[in-house]
Amino acid sequence: MFRFQELTVWQRALEIGIELDDLSDQLESRKRFRQAEQLRSAAMSISNNIAEGSGSSSKKDFAHFVNIAKRSAFETANMLIFFERKKLLSPSIGQPLLIQLESLCRMMESFRKSLLP
Repeated sequence: MFRFQELTVWQRALEIGIELDDLSDQLESRKRFRQAEQLRSAAMSISNNIAEGSGSSSKKDFAHFVNIAKRSAFETANMLIFFERKKLLSPSIGQPLLIQLESLCRMMESFRKSLLP
């Protein structure tokens, strides 16, 4: 088992990423291929950066990757807000995802701080 698989923050990021991947599939079915791919990429980047950072040789480097993951979560949140405003996403779907992303961001920030002296 990889180290990152034991991290609650990675597990949560993966769960949200899977939900966002499903949303990307829905966007593709509406012929929104570019938006779907960008959402999929940003969403996957969250858990990918946590996983990549866990292989770092220093806690400082790992914290840097967690910060990148947090920035990807912000990018993802921005896209969800954009999709809601363009009526590509209903608030009943978008708002719960935004709440989950906000919670994940807090979790990532706490974890990042725990890695630093």
